[in-house]
Amino acid sequence: MRVYKYPSAAAQKRLDAIINRHLGFKAKDIQAVKKILEDVRKNKDKALVDYINRFDAPNLDAGSLMVTKAEFDEARHGVDKGFVRSLNKAAEQIEAFHKRQVAQSWFATDIDGAVLGQLLRPVDAAGVYVPGGRGGETPLVSSVLMGCIPARIAGVKGICITTPPTKTGKINPYLLVAAQKAGVDTVYKAGSAWGIAALAYGTETVRRVDVIVGPGNIYVTLAKKLVSGTVGIDMVAGPSEILVIADQKAYPAHVAADLLSQAEHDPFASAILVTTSAGLAEAVSDAVTKQLKDLPRRAIAEASIKAYGAVIVVPDLAAAFDLANKIAPEHLELQLEEPFQYLGRIQNAGAVFLGPYTPEPVGDYMAGPNHVLPTAGTARFASALSVDHFIKKTSVVYYSEKAFKKDAPDIIRLAEIEGLTAHAEAVRVREQR
Repeated sequence: MRVYKYPSAAAQKRLDAIINRHLGFKAKDIQAVKKILEDVRKNKDKALVDYINRFDAPNLDAGSLMVTKAEFDEARHGVDKGFVRSLNKAAEQIEAFHKRQVAQSWFATDIDGAVLGQLLRPVDAAGVYVPGGRGGETPLVSSVLMGCIPARIAGVKGICITTPPTKTGKINPYLLVAAQKAGVDTVYKAGSAWGIAALAYGTETVRRVDVIVGPGNIYVTLAKKLVSGTVGIDMVAGPSEILVIADQKAYPAHVAADLLSQAEHDPFASAILVTTSAGLAEAVSDAVTKQLKDLPRRAIAEASIKAYGAVIVVPDLAAAFDLANKIAPEHLELQLEEPFQYLGRIQNAGAVFLGPYTPEPVGDYMAGPNHVLPTAGTARFASALSVDHFIKKTSVVYYSEKAFKKDAPDIIRLAEIEGLTAHAEAVRVREQR
């Protein structure tokens, strides 16, 4: 990783290249996804099966789109007990965290007899997209837990998963066991944009949902963006990213490993170290080079580091936090001697990891907070996936006659200023009664 001194023209150019790798979509990809969405909307199961046969499972038919009870039963015998123990622990901690997010309906009254409030209700149905993970060989069980558990805690009755099948038309047993642990027994064998289309529009087999959440490749992301408005979505997510702020006490091998933990996701992932220590900067750069040699996903991580990696040396921590807030990273690590002392300086970040023993993967799998996070600078205005993504908030208004007469003249005046005379008349007609 190249080391840059900040501020400098070279450092700014590198940071601009990283920051500006925005969520752009090519016209040909937009047209391709639009075609898929419309095809599934019109032709339902037939179109869905055609795409699955073409890209994933050549022999799968409409009768096999949904995972059966027998497949769930078989899956339970196909996983090891150590996995189940780890899964149970992760699920418990994710559930405990998200239960704290639950809000209640509320009502307030005043002395004139007006009642105002808010009704909180879960959506009827939610779909969780789970990426296939190298043809089902690396099942993303954490995505199952992070998507399904908040929906269940929110009170959603109809929760389903859609995920690409293997070539033989199966779903990895680890993923199915995770689904049942999360309280979901409806799993559809459909991936990519056609899986999103099936959730958004419904087919003869796939139930239409109200909200779609979960990560995916560019076609999944684009499909979610295009159906947003027809259904709710969590966010339009881009490649993974990490920014580490570290001082001279940080251990270089730890910082390097954390940077690579995100670089291995995607060639477009970004990994940035911002530090006040020139010595640490050089040591981390060397450690990244050394660790890359033995990384199974070396090609991906190397491409990410080359295109969107950087080690930035700043004059002080104030400059470090200023940079971090401008970048608004998905994952922000504070490998500082007293990390809690600096928590108040953070304005924009998807999730924050404090101290030398809190690498980002702790959040991916076990700690409890959701790992579906805003990327590409959207942490400036967006938040992690939560129980709230599955909740609708309905305003409640009641006016007594006394409260109405007190506010009526002001309502009429404001309506008439806006030129909405029928609005004013709906109030005036009651005044004249």
